[in-house]
Amino acid sequence: MNEKTDVQVIINGKQYTICGYESSDYLQHIANHINEKFDEFKRQEAYNRLDMDMKNILLAINLSDDYFKAQKQADENRQQQGEVEQEMFQIGRASCRERVSY
Repeated sequence: MNEKTDVQVIINGKQYTICGYESSDYLQHIANHINEKFDEFKRQEAYNRLDMDMKNILLAINLSDDYFKAQKQADENRQQQGEVEQEMFQIGRASCRERVSY
């Protein structure tokens, strides 16, 4: 098992220590992603009028939406890969049968 990593990050202008078993670069990448989401929201005038609880809920909803969309895309890619592999297998079998029949 990897060692636990503590990393100082800045999220939405505040410094935090986040911990995990991933690399410090990965943990910083997570913080950067969260900051990108906050920056995306801050460009919307209506967002800036919301209280902090609502801002945090919107962030959680959007991050969850990103996650589930990525998961769905990964599932679709795996399914498509399986279909392509099956098709390649069938083509290979047909090719072998053609060679045997000569």
